[in-house]
Amino acid sequence: MWCNQLKSKKKNFKAWLLTIVSITIIVPLAWLLLIRMEGEKPSVGPLPEGPAIGVSQTIHIHVSDTKSGIKQVRLSCLQNDKETILFERDFPSAGFLKGGTDNMTDADVLFEPAKLGIKDGKAVLHLVAGDFSWRKWGKGNRTDIRKQVIIDSVAPKAEVLSRSHNVAQGGSALAVYRLSEPCLESGVQVGKKFFPGHAGYFSTPDIFLAFFALDHTQGRDTRLFLKAVDSAGNSTKTEFPYYIRGRAFKKDTLKISDRFLARKMPEFEISDSKDTGLDPVEKFLKINRDLRKANFKKIMSIIQKTENRLFWKGAFSRLPRSARRAGFADQREYVHNGRVIDHQVHMGIDLASVKRAAVPASNSGRVVFCSPLGIYGKTVMLDHGFGLFSMYAHLSRIDVEKGQVLAKGDILGKTGRTGMAAGDHLHFGMMVHNTFVNPVEWWDGTWIKNNVMTKINDVTAGLK
Repeated sequence: MWCNQLKSKKKNFKAWLLTIVSITIIVPLAWLLLIRMEGEKPSVGPLPEGPAIGVSQTIHIHVSDTKSGIKQVRLSCLQNDKETILFERDFPSAGFLKGGTDNMTDADVLFEPAKLGIKDGKAVLHLVAGDFSWRKWGKGNRTDIRKQVIIDSVAPKAEVLSRSHNVAQGGSALAVYRLSEPCLESGVQVGKKFFPGHAGYFSTPDIFLAFFALDHTQGRDTRLFLKAVDSAGNSTKTEFPYYIRGRAFKKDTLKISDRFLARKMPEFEISDSKDTGLDPVEKFLKINRDLRKANFKKIMSIIQKTENRLFWKGAFSRLPRSARRAGFADQREYVHNGRVIDHQVHMGIDLASVKRAAVPASNSGRVVFCSPLGIYGKTVMLDHGFGLFSMYAHLSRIDVEKGQVLAKGDILGKTGRTGMAAGDHLHFGMMVHNTFVNPVEWWDGTWIKNNVMTKINDVTAGLK
């Protein structure tokens, strides 16, 4: 019996020893193998979205591998069974048991096909990334992506079809042009501002209309040219004849009375709690500056989209039987108790008629905005097509809905004094893409004939 007990103890000791060995050696080894044999491939950022590569393009490479670490990254271009290496890098190991030292990498690769002997035509971008996993007998996990591209080193050609381009400071103009190929972007560059062109008016899709403008600060030294960028990123600049007429704008003084402040300031809410204790003058300045900027930003966001359709025809109309109270780009000086407190520019024309006069659409267009708009009060905006918009502000009521198409003369609301208006009137504005322009030009049928319709008609006649 004693012998049996001894044998049993030895057997238990062996089992205990085997358990200890398993815990101290086999389990860590199994855990190590599980970690080092992980099967997750490296994560690779996308190759360029565009279908084409131009004369020069920077390709951004992003690779990450949080488990085993990055072992190698290679980017190449395949064309006609020839591989050209664009980028290749091997990453260091942190040790046999630890994997790689780098879990993430970014690189910008300048790709200039012609310098590498790669010709225009079809090609394949090939990106490979591997890690330090022990999978596949130590070769690791591998991510392999390929993208078909077109190598295109030829810049697009742009031919200006319209002839004279006379534009006044703060005024509008039209250029008509033809492109040699479809482009991602084309239009007229005016100083630092860009005015996109639009197809859709002419029967052929390669001819574009681009309404453009000079803002009130852009004078005779402003440079104008036609710009086009194709899908490969190749760009071209085409000069065209133009003449800029400089202009000085009127200075105006607006007296801000305590009575006006007492009546108007309560109409505006200031959401920022730190501004709730402002006195009437401080609140006026907050509204006249900050809210004005916010309203301008809102207007610009609304008019980013336009229809490739010429809704309007002939001269734009002004408010019937109205008198002009303030002009376009008036340099306003705000005075309170004999002290100048602010300066702003009036980006429209104020027209006064009878109280709550019916406001007709100045020309045919689609309603793109019809709501209260800060300092402008109740406002309606119409898209007349190809980047041309009109604006009707300080209305007492709005009688149209967003999306509605109005004919010239349709009533869209009534004049009022909502927003920052001291008395009943209509603030009328015109915009070309991202720029307020002088509405007086658009009220002039002769100006429209000479600067817009003659150009369009001449091109149309040439297509027949």
